[in-house]
Amino acid sequence: KTWPAEGPKVLWRVPLASGFSAIAVANGKAYTMFSDDVDEHVLCVDANTGKEIWRFKSDRNYVERQGGDGPRGTPQVDGKLVYTIGAYGKLFALNADNGKKVWEHDLQKEYEGKMPIWGISTTPMIEGDMLLVDVGGKNGFALMAFDKNNGKVLWNSHTDQPGYSAPIAATVGGVRQILFFTGGNLVAVSPKEGKVLWTQPWQTQFFVNAATPILIPDNKVFISSGYDQGAGLFEMQAANGRVTAQPVWLNKNMRNHMATSVYHEGHLYGFDEANFKCIDVATGEDKWKTRGLGKGTLMYADGHFLVLSERGKLLLVEATPTAYVEKTSAQVLRGKCWTMPSLANGKLYLRNEKEMVCLDLKGGI
Repeated sequence: KTWPAEGPKVLWRVPLASGFSAIAVANGKAYTMFSDDVDEHVLCVDANTGKEIWRFKSDRNYVERQGGDGPRGTPQVDGKLVYTIGAYGKLFALNADNGKKVWEHDLQKEYEGKMPIWGISTTPMIEGDMLLVDVGGKNGFALMAFDKNNGKVLWNSHTDQPGYSAPIAATVGGVRQILFFTGGNLVAVSPKEGKVLWTQPWQTQFFVNAATPILIPDNKVFISSGYDQGAGLFEMQAANGRVTAQPVWLNKNMRNHMATSVYHEGHLYGFDEANFKCIDVATGEDKWKTRGLGKGTLMYADGHFLVLSERGKLLLVEATPTAYVEKTSAQVLRGKCWTMPSLANGKLYLRNEKEMVCLDLKGGI
């Protein structure tokens, strides 16, 4: 678990442009999204060489007045299909091998999906044969399920502001539920028909609920937001086919502005605004914290966290609640880095607003 002084070996670099879409890797291919000065694109490259396989023009370029242009959602790959949502809410199912369109929906035009202040950022979720999306539409069209194969609407549910995060699934007491972190609530619905099972109000300034909810075994869920909103742990209970949720604790010790925290062995690790820290999941109390990484991102791998700072510094940090233990680090990118790392087959995939890079971690770890 050491790296050369210059960092892990660079296998390839590919020029990109604006956007914060993460990199999905499947079947030897890597998928992401970006925008040039004119159009938004879905890009597929060979995961081993970086050679472009196809690109699909998905919409016009999204321009954000504070400089964060481009798409935000991450492609989801399921078999022969890849699903994407652009910054303006164009939902596509594409052939994963050649990028040809299979079906599409315009979430704004068809379902009055509302545009969040900083662009549509959610990522769709697969549940069986369904594709689940936080649409943010009016009059019962906040949450929707589509047939993943043909795009047919299976159900719509709830009325709410759109969130920025991705939905997750959970089974509690034998009851399957899909949890959406919308702009105003944590909402649990039945995957069969979209019936609302329970809601937990969660009002954040500008409706920026961006970090994905985290399941805590066996029956708890953690949510967190920035803008000084804070975090909460909720216990879910099922009885007679019904599910309820009650708070275990609420505090401001973990304020995930954008990046989702990581749960590991009774602790949560993540970015409390610009502090990278560890908290005890049972109590919400701090264990340690460090500064200097900005609002970074992280993922867990083999007893460690791969942490990417806001300015492109990659760090290997030991996954321990005892203290902050940095094993090694390297400057691998420059500029604004708000996209989380992706790890597959010993290769680490990173990006900023100008390029995508693949690093070899087999030799260094």
